[in-house]
Amino acid sequence: MTATDTDGLVAPRPPVRRPRPRTYVVTVRALGPVALLALWWASSATGLLTPDVLASPAQVIDAVGELWGNGQLPDALATSLTRSGLGLVIGLTAGLALGITTGFTRLGDELLDSSLQTLRTIPFLSLVPLFMVWFGINETAKILLIAVATTFPMYVSTAGGVRNTDRKLVEAMRGFGLGRLAIVRQVVLPGALPSLLAGLRLSMTLSVIALIAAEEINATEGIGYLMSQAQSYARTDILAVCILVYGLLGLTADVFVRGLERILMPWRTAGPGGTT
Repeated sequence: MTATDTDGLVAPRPPVRRPRPRTYVVTVRALGPVALLALWWASSATGLLTPDVLASPAQVIDAVGELWGNGQLPDALATSLTRSGLGLVIGLTAGLALGITTGFTRLGDELLDSSLQTLRTIPFLSLVPLFMVWFGINETAKILLIAVATTFPMYVSTAGGVRNTDRKLVEAMRGFGLGRLAIVRQVVLPGALPSLLAGLRLSMTLSVIALIAAEEINATEGIGYLMSQAQSYARTDILAVCILVYGLLGLTADVFVRGLERILMPWRTAGPGGTT
């Protein structure tokens, strides 16, 4: 190539990653919720939203103070978190174990996967009447409903992640004398980590959705019980508080998983353009 052939060419410049300030990221993420809150406040102030339809933000804040002051909100929150947490732990454990079994062993895949895929297609809400017949209206039915709802997202993600593990690497580890459990712990699970975290995110989100359904099973305490009581007395302010609590639980779960991703997979924090 002669000098004339290179005239006008520009030397390539590798993309430079420029991390965005944390305050900028938080501000951008907060724009949506702030805009919705402003719209809610403006609609209430102008009369477009009447209290019998939806309480104003000020009335909701007063309701939070009322419920927190008499101890109803802390007690209900503790009960709901216990239900959701126990169900989530059971569901994650079952989904992880089943996913590893079907993803790592051919026999497990042949014996279990078709049955589990069939059960996965059954909406967990349709199980509410059956669970009431089997377990009654006590805490067991509520916790197991949440467990069922959270098992299958974790199972699908785990099985897919395990199947995508580099088989050559697995065979190499076997050649070095590692047993099956050691390979799962040291090779398979780290390789399937992105899928595991995706399953965790879906399961934690579904645990909140299942909690709402579970607390419709003749609950006498919890956020769902507060909602049913508020509905009886047409307290839209308390209804709004309960809905916001459910939303905050889901948001907290998502933030928790995002934090795990930053800790366990820091190389994935950069976006397609090289910025975080």
